[in-house]
Amino acid sequence: MENKKAIELIDKILGNLDKTGINTETLIDDIKELRSYALEEQIPLVVKVLRYTYEHIEKYNSFLIPILDDEPVDEDGYIEEKEDVSPVESLKYLIALIKNLNNKVNISDLKEYRDLLMRY
Repeated sequence: MENKKAIELIDKILGNLDKTGINTETLIDDIKELRSYALEEQIPLVVKVLRYTYEHIEKYNSFLIPILDDEPVDEDGYIEEKEDVSPVESLKYLIALIKNLNNKVNISDLKEYRDLLMRY
């Protein structure tokens, strides 16, 4: 993202996840605020992923989507997931992806997270 306030908010979210884990009270508000920056910058993929993310956290009080694997697609066309990574680490990875949207891998991973959140 280009907006300095959005980048600062991403850093704040990542720092809070390190300190307190998934604290739904502040986390959901921060993700909604970050989504508003994505709306301003007209980045539909990020807007959608962030909405799915906070709705998922509201529903489950956690982030139950495992972090993506280096080999993202199995022989049946489904995304492979790592089982041994905490919800906090997976959410931190997703939020960190948004920081640099010029990276094609980040965009690809955000699309995979979007699909996983839609199917969950």
